[in-house]
Amino acid sequence: MPALRRVSKPRSLTAVPAGGVDTDVPRRLYADPGLPDRVFRTVLRSGGGLVLAVMLLVGGFLLYRAWLALERAGWSFLTTSAWAPDTGRFGIAAVLVGTVLIAAVAVCVAVPLALGAALYIAEYAPPRLRRTLVSIVDLMAAVPSVVYGLWGVFFLQDKVLPTARWMAAYLGWIPLFEVEGADPDDPLAPASVYTSSTFIAGLVVGMMIAPIICSIMREVFSQAPAGEREGAYALGATRWGMIRSVVLPFGRGGMIGGTMLGLGRALGETIAVFMIISLTFDIQWHVLQSGTSSVSSLIALRYGEAGAFGMSALMAAGFALFVMTLIVNFAASSIVARSRSGAASDA
Repeated sequence: MPALRRVSKPRSLTAVPAGGVDTDVPRRLYADPGLPDRVFRTVLRSGGGLVLAVMLLVGGFLLYRAWLALERAGWSFLTTSAWAPDTGRFGIAAVLVGTVLIAAVAVCVAVPLALGAALYIAEYAPPRLRRTLVSIVDLMAAVPSVVYGLWGVFFLQDKVLPTARWMAAYLGWIPLFEVEGADPDDPLAPASVYTSSTFIAGLVVGMMIAPIICSIMREVFSQAPAGEREGAYALGATRWGMIRSVVLPFGRGGMIGGTMLGLGRALGETIAVFMIISLTFDIQWHVLQSGTSSVSSLIALRYGEAGAFGMSALMAAGFALFVMTLIVNFAASSIVARSRSGAASDA
């Protein structure tokens, strides 16, 4: 234990004269952390500062390259759907809506799967099976996105079309699930109206981010305090009752953080989405209908053929995606910081 040093004189025991001022201050104790702790603290601060500097440099570079396009487009850059930089009419309204919808579908698909898998691995699976499942989940997180894209194009899309047709038939009264120009009651109607849609792209991206979310939730659930677990069992709770009253409240921050981390990846996913969707520059609110767009797919599609001004416009789109991702991550950090996850047990 480091030695304690007295920094100031102890408070005098003499009485303070009437009308006088007590100039003594309370004694302060200073603990010398030692050289290893000081070096470790310096390394941590340097690493955090380096990460912040790199993030600022990336944002500054994007803003510098995008300034020409942003100066010409102004605020219409956020409200224009068309993408024709050569004619001076371009914006990210359509691709921004498509990006958000694809990410929303992905999160709606991935979070229930990840939550169920994480609870089973952490609370129900036998030890041997648990190690195998952890390895499988980690391997799924390492699969390249192009593999998921090929799987979505050549396998998943054909299997999902009947489900999309069913959703359009029974949920078409909801504007989000409406499909224009399709008759769900006609079994001979062409299925091409349901292909390359936001729904299919969201399913593929959801399968991509589910292993990441599951890994984070599993680690948080496994750190739930043993004292609170035993206390719940001692009060007569079942295993599910213990999970509902101890594990889930404890892991709330990890659940939110893992979901936001998956959302950040879903917003920026490029290759898998680019291989599946049919890019369109109209605002497409119908998730089951063919045709959608995303910011990353727009950049991948137009990067090779863009001129000087077109490249500046693409940089502006990338800067908008960068800012949106930062907002999501900062919101997640704020929510996690206010949660109970990581608190010690009082039992």
